[in-house]
Amino acid sequence: MWCLWCCLPDLDDALTIRYPMNRLIPKEKAAELLHHLQTAAIPYEYDAEKHRLTLLDAAGNEQLYFRLPLTFAPPTPAHPAAEVPLNYVILLIQSGYCALGYFEDGVNLDHKVFRSYMVRKKQGKSQIKYLKTKGKSRSGSRVRLGETLEFFENINERLQTYSEEYEVQCIAISCSKTLLPYLFSSKVATPFDKHDPRLYKIPKHVHTPIYDVLLDTNKFLLRGELIYEEAQQALVKELLGDAGETYEDDFAEDDEDLDW
Repeated sequence: MWCLWCCLPDLDDALTIRYPMNRLIPKEKAAELLHHLQTAAIPYEYDAEKHRLTLLDAAGNEQLYFRLPLTFAPPTPAHPAAEVPLNYVILLIQSGYCALGYFEDGVNLDHKVFRSYMVRKKQGKSQIKYLKTKGKSRSGSRVRLGETLEFFENINERLQTYSEEYEVQCIAISCSKTLLPYLFSSKVATPFDKHDPRLYKIPKHVHTPIYDVLLDTNKFLLRGELIYEEAQQALVKELLGDAGETYEDDFAEDDEDLDW
């Protein structure tokens, strides 16, 4: 008796989810790599929104991505690889948690962590998501909603302070699509709008925002990163030698954090 599965020998390969490989690079090595790409006239395209290069082959096909350290200037023929002074804010927001800080040239000069009662304990669902299905009739829901509004007001007050005291040149942010409207519609306004060119989406899933996570995120942003498929490993080794640090990225269960 024949079996249907015997007729599908490649089904496992077809169903395999292939995640990209990642390699973190110290900024000194990232500067060397960027200089090499420019002097060797290796073709690439620069994506300003993601602050990364797409390396191309001779036929113009994409090979791999090279995310530049946050403090690197966009490369141009007239301006070779270089680190530039940068004043920036890192803003990490999840339901009930926020960590934000002001940085100059990679050094944290000020930070603040906020917590709020926004999550329904039994269901583990944020009050914002609950409102979409059940409403806000009960007293506990009204308390959570009130704390949610205050949560974003406190965040924006601190952002306003940074904007008034410093010349902020970049805002690196991790925030889900569900929470963004509350950030930008708060009674206390943000010192930027959602189309501000200084906004930079952090290309990594961020764990519950606390101070240590804020510092870890900063370290990640100060490094370069190669993102590639397994087939490009030989090319990566040729570009880097033994430098760099391979790691498994933390893919979010809900990709809202990565797409807004």
